[in-house]
Amino acid sequence: MTIQTKFTASSLWLLLAWLGAAGVAVADEGFPGRTKFPKVSTYSMAQLRDNLDQVVVVDARSHYEYETLRIKGALNLPVADKDFEQEVAKLRQQSNKPLVFYCNGRSCMKSYLAARKAKEANIDDVHAYDAGIFEWVKTYPSESVLLNTSPVDPKQLISAERFKSHLLDANTFSDRATIGGKPAMVLDVRDKYQRAGVGFYPGKERWVSLDQREKLQRYIQKAARSNKTLFIYDEVGKQVRWLQYALEKEGVKDYYFMHKGAHGYYETLAELN
Repeated sequence: MTIQTKFTASSLWLLLAWLGAAGVAVADEGFPGRTKFPKVSTYSMAQLRDNLDQVVVVDARSHYEYETLRIKGALNLPVADKDFEQEVAKLRQQSNKPLVFYCNGRSCMKSYLAARKAKEANIDDVHAYDAGIFEWVKTYPSESVLLNTSPVDPKQLISAERFKSHLLDANTFSDRATIGGKPAMVLDVRDKYQRAGVGFYPGKERWVSLDQREKLQRYIQKAARSNKTLFIYDEVGKQVRWLQYALEKEGVKDYYFMHKGAHGYYETLAELN
């Protein structure tokens, strides 16, 4: 005999709660990091908004991401920095408010990593707001900053599809950047440690890290004035997404990024050998 049971939303919630209480691992729908980092306390978007004056909001992403788009009033302590723990300890000395870390979104693990690192450094009352910056800007544009401007028009956010429309695989990128056609400018925006003195297009490219904001801005403006196509690559193809905001603000229309960045270039070389 088959027993058929109809689950309502409330009964499903009760089942999930029972499984959690019984010690059975249950993934938080849409938040994979909550399962991976079960000991990290999290803030919802509404909870963070309601407590903005009672917490210290900390952006765990890179300086360039922070300078491009951030929660208004947030501090920036990149979790990837070698002195992250020391900087968080200094912050705790300055304030006993809860520290709430955030990053790019639900699949980004930096907010969880930052909270865990802080806890391991014996810093208490730390949390992760894990819905991320994009959901925040769409919901609370007046509490957001884009390229030093607030409030933010959510329509200015660059979608994943729009970003992908400017991606070229390494082979196509190389051909279009170096072989005839419209005048081009190639920019390697990796930092000095990633680059290690090695560029891919000697005599064709210019090296300027994302942290060299003024120098980078000059190159972008020069390309715009001279009507050159910009070909830009980073280390793994992710940081250039933030550079896209500066490009469009300057009115640059003709630009492309290398898919997977330098890693994509090396993958192509390996396939040829």
